[in-house]
Amino acid sequence: MIEKPLSQDRRRFLAFVAASPLLRAQQKAGPLANPGDALNVLDFEEAARKALPPAHFGYMATGVDDDATLRANREGFSRLYLRPRRLVDITKADLRTELFGVVWNTPVGLAPVGNQKAFHDEGELPVARAARSKRALQILSTASNTSVEDIASALGEPPWYQLYPSSRWEVTERLVRRVEAAGCPVMALTIDTQAGRHTETFERSKRLDNRPCASCHGTKPEDFFRRKPMFTGIDVNGLKTSNSALSWEHVRRLKKLTSMKLLIKGIETREDARLCVENGVDGVIVSNHGGRAEESGRGTIDCLPEIVDAAGGRVPVLIDGGIRRGTDIFKALALGARAVFIGRPYIWGLAAFGQAGVERVLDILRIELELVMKQCGARSIAEIGRASVGYHYRPPIAR
Repeated sequence: MIEKPLSQDRRRFLAFVAASPLLRAQQKAGPLANPGDALNVLDFEEAARKALPPAHFGYMATGVDDDATLRANREGFSRLYLRPRRLVDITKADLRTELFGVVWNTPVGLAPVGNQKAFHDEGELPVARAARSKRALQILSTASNTSVEDIASALGEPPWYQLYPSSRWEVTERLVRRVEAAGCPVMALTIDTQAGRHTETFERSKRLDNRPCASCHGTKPEDFFRRKPMFTGIDVNGLKTSNSALSWEHVRRLKKLTSMKLLIKGIETREDARLCVENGVDGVIVSNHGGRAEESGRGTIDCLPEIVDAAGGRVPVLIDGGIRRGTDIFKALALGARAVFIGRPYIWGLAAFGQAGVERVLDILRIELELVMKQCGARSIAEIGRASVGYHYRPPIAR
């Protein structure tokens, strides 16, 4: 028997390994070529990073301080496990969700994100068109690059509106009157940036960006408002998007001002949830601004149970923060949320592929949620309850 040289065997072995489908599957794929290639919504993150300037990606990706709350939003879901049920007829799963008398195709809405022209030349318009095609709920930001009237036209109906409490009541009143005249049925008052914030990751990312920004963003604080169509015709000199004097009196005054349903966005404790109900608020959004408001280090999914308990079914409780999978949506619904909102995932899709990217993100989450519902024997959203999940470790609840 003639032995083959070792080098020849080595070459053949290496060629075999290189051709292995297992190795190819483990190799990191490059950025997505088209939205249909995405296997989950996280696949869009790298595509967005490649598509955006460093400062724009950093603005969207940042948390505050050490980004501990940003991470907590994701990590909180890992403490919950699912409790699958068997021998249930799961031929169909009904994902339809009703909020304030309107039925949506799924319990997944698009959270307000400002300055969307930083991510796409058309700003919020592709998002509105995607929401329309998928019958998804959209909340428009006060800091939108597109007017509420133009969004209503693209969406086919008025959106919900997110309101920042500006430093002058007369500005707040004009914004409310405008969105009410546009037909917006629901307004979400954002209260979690009252104390200010330190977006360290964003500040670091700006140092990697050597583009001249003044041409887009201006040089004065007022320039922020002058480039936003919702502030057209409003005196913005000295105006701020936060109000350190904000109190429950402001909420009661706002409630009297408008016939729109009023939600409070930024609730994280049972005490404040009770005060929402006592002050006539129509709903609560459990939120920490996607980890961008404060460094509590506590994820919104960890806050949810005590807020649901405090609300006691008197008002709907909604949630955002860290939702990336159908299992995350299912867990939030199981703990009592009526619906969830996503922010960064649809912005990744927008930045990479425009309307088609947003649509694909919504499709993936719908497919994943339907799958996990069937695995857990839930044939409708109403059949998802606290018995559907358990805790690996139950976080302490403030009493």
